This record gives sequence, C-alpha cells and structure tokens, in this order.
Amino acid sequence: MELKYTENQRMIADMVRDFGARHIKPKMMEWDESQEFPVEVFKKLGELGLMGVLVPTEYGGSGFGYLEYVTAIAELSKIDGSIGLSMAAHNSLCTGHILQFGNEEQKQKYLPKLATAEWIGAWGLTEPNTGSDAGNMRTVAVEDGDYYVINGAKNFITHGKTGNVAVVIVRTGEVGDSHGMTAFIIEKGTRGFSAGRKEDKLGMRASETTELIFQDCRVHKSQILGNVGEGFIQAMKVLDGGRISIAALSLGIAQGAFEAALNYSKERSQFNKPISSFQGIAFKLADMATEIEAAALLTYQAADMKNRGLNVNKESAMAKLYASEVSVRVANEGVQIFGGYGFTKDYPAEKYYRDAKLCTIGEGTSEIQKLVISRAILK
Repeated sequence: MELKYTENQRMIADMVRDFGARHIKPKMMEWDESQEFPVEVFKKLGELGLMGVLVPTEYGGSGFGYLEYVTAIAELSKIDGSIGLSMAAHNSLCTGHILQFGNEEQKQKYLPKLATAEWIGAWGLTEPNTGSDAGNMRTVAVEDGDYYVINGAKNFITHGKTGNVAVVIVRTGEVGDSHGMTAFIIEKGTRGFSAGRKEDKLGMRASETTELIFQDCRVHKSQILGNVGEGFIQAMKVLDGGRISIAALSLGIAQGAFEAALNYSKERSQFNKPISSFQGIAFKLADMATEIEAAALLTYQAADMKNRGLNVNKESAMAKLYASEVSVRVANEGVQIFGGYGFTKDYPAEKYYRDAKLCTIGEGTSEIQKLVISRAILK
C-alpha cells in the first residue's frame, strides 16, 4: 500500500487547511462556549464537496473513495473535532446508509440534497436505555395499512434538531431479534416527529446532540430502506464504515494535539532552555509521534480495504479502538506538556483533551470494539 498522499488527498488537505483558517479557527472557541452548531460552515463544506465525499457524481457528490474521506475528516479534526465529527456523521451515517441501502428513487430524492448540504442528515440507533445493547430498543413501529406508526425516543443523535432528514432504526418485530428492526427515512416536519432535549456536553460542543421523539408518527412504507426486518443488519454494516470515520476523527484530534504540544515545547523555556530539550518532554513527544503513526497506518489500511470492497469488520474496529485510545493519550500528554497553561482555555490543549474522549465512546465503545475484534479472531 502506498503510504504517501495521492494528488487528490493533497488537494483535499490543502483545501481543508485553508478553509479551516478562514472559516473555523476564528470562531471555534465561541461555538464551543455557546454550544452553537454552525450550520453555515457545513453549507460551505457542501459547496466544497465535503458533505458528499463518497456519493457518486451522478447524485451530486464528489465521487471520491475512503482515502480521500479519511484525509478530509482528519484535517478538519486537527482544527476542530466538533466540525470533523459532524462532517463524518453526516457522510457516513445518514448519507452513507441511504447510499448503501436506498432504492433508486430514494437515492435520487435524498442524496443530491445531502451531498451538497442543502439538507443536513441525522441517524438514529441509540436510545436512553439501549446503547451498546441496540437489540433491546423500545422505539416501535406498528404497521397500519400503507403506513407504519412509530412511538418512542432516540438519544445522543448528532444533528437531531437541525437535521432536515433522519435515518432511524426502530423495532418492527420481537425484542432481541436481529431481524426485528427496520430502517426508515423520516423528514423534518413529519407529524409526530420532533427533537427533544439538547445535551450539554464535555467536548465536541459545536456538534449538536439531541433526542428524537416519536409520538404516533406516521411514516409511509415508501420510506423504508431495504426490506422490513433488515434495519439492524444494515446498521452494523453502516457502522463498519462509520468506525473508519471515528478512527480518522481520532487521528486528526491526536495530530492537532501533538502539533500544538510540539510547537509549545520548542517555544517554552525553563532553566534557560526550551522544554523540548529535556528528556522527560522529548520522550513524551516520541511516544506521541509513534502512536499517531501506528494509528494512521491502521486507519488508512482499513480505508484502503474498504475502497477495494473487502470485509473491514475487524480492521475498522481495530483502527477505531486504537486511534481513539491514542487520541485520548496524546491529548492527555499534550495538556501535561503545556503545564498550567494546558488547563486554560487560552491554549488549544484543553479543547483537544475534552474532544478526544468522545472518540472512545461514539459509534461503539472501546469495549464493543474489543468484542468485535475478539469474535473475528476467534472464528
């Protein structure tokens, strides 16, 4: 596998860095403080083709592969993890689910709007009492003629309030039956479908996270993705790609935290020399750089395999597990290198530290990744 950026990856990286300097960095701490979801930024990302990276050009997307996609997420996340997270969730979950399992009519209707960010997408699997245990979901859809009537709630939904359309997996069969769940496309404004409470979060504060509420929500059968009973199976396949997204998100945050710490260590002097000259700091930087390199290799390996149409169940879980844990370790060491200043909002270390933790939780905890990996290697 070639380990250098392709021409497309270089172009995307340069474009994202320039975009970030102009449209993200000046206001990101303001968004973090107020927990504002900056919709206008995602509209601009849509104009650049970054909200439909994997969507074929015939549906208004960029038509790129996973290597370009990982590059875009990582470069965004080096600047602001919140923006990287929302971009990834929009691309891999809502848009990706429709791209992978929608019929032609559904693709023609939704993908052009999502790929350009005319519409923002949400995706709902998690519920208040079922996170990793998605098979026990309590949100239920009951058949009623040409419609299904949905009642229940989802939580921790990225873009749950602002999103124009959501792909939601709900129960249509028995509790615990992996073939008892179905995926629906539900548009904002559908009667009985609303956003609930917005979460007040530790990190990723500019990425909106809310509940979704269903109260006798009537959804036509034409809005079913694939067949009835396939929702959970579809979701697991979508998450295989989603884990690569979170690995890329983790990688970007780690790289950003490392670069900030590296630069600071060269500028900060103690005992009349830069702190980078002290072995205690230099060894920290060596460990951080090595772990980031290993996380990048795992992430781009999974992306390359996904591009080639191979099964990435194990590899995406490995990349997500390792990169997310590295992100937390690197961000933690970054704060340590900054010392007291790392504990203040005047420097970037504390934000990387807060944002990194979500990576070990979202789209499957580290413990769930170990379960996926162990099952794969014990087959």
